[in-house]
Amino acid sequence: MRPVLAALLLVLAATGIRAEAPPEPDDYRQEDYRSPTPATLRGATVVSTPQAEALWRAGAAFVDVLPRPPRPTALPPGTIWRDAPHDSIPRAHWLPNTGFGALAPQTEAYLRHGLATATGGDPGRPVVIFCQRACWMSWNAARRALALGYRHVHWYPEGSDGWGEAGLPLERASPAAP
Repeated sequence: MRPVLAALLLVLAATGIRAEAPPEPDDYRQEDYRSPTPATLRGATVVSTPQAEALWRAGAAFVDVLPRPPRPTALPPGTIWRDAPHDSIPRAHWLPNTGFGALAPQTEAYLRHGLATATGGDPGRPVVIFCQRACWMSWNAARRALALGYRHVHWYPEGSDGWGEAGLPLERASPAAP
């Protein structure tokens, strides 16, 4: 994302002013993943932070789809690489890289397996899918969950940003096993 646009989004978020939500696309978002998201997702329930908290307290499955940065290709052999730490909603299953517009078959299988694990194999169990604010990754992943037959998909567009700003707990996350 362009630095000026990213800075503007941060200023708007800090002041509580929201950029006008774009319309829902007909397909998965393929680029510019860190930009304003639609206010809706057909077939899913869009939830606010208080609603997400209520679902969390009720035991709904939570799935975080924030991407995991790859190891830089220019590192010399033998260089130790440590991923940046990622804090997420407690008990969330972190399925990194599963919110891109197009998924490799292996990544799609990882998402299927991760959703099944998070929901105990019950496509009727409520599942809350999130990333960070202004992140299309969660919109794409929630749409995929619907396509996979999950019947109670909740999309939480404020994600871990909104959760933390509300004073709710965050904890260090590790990617879910494949």
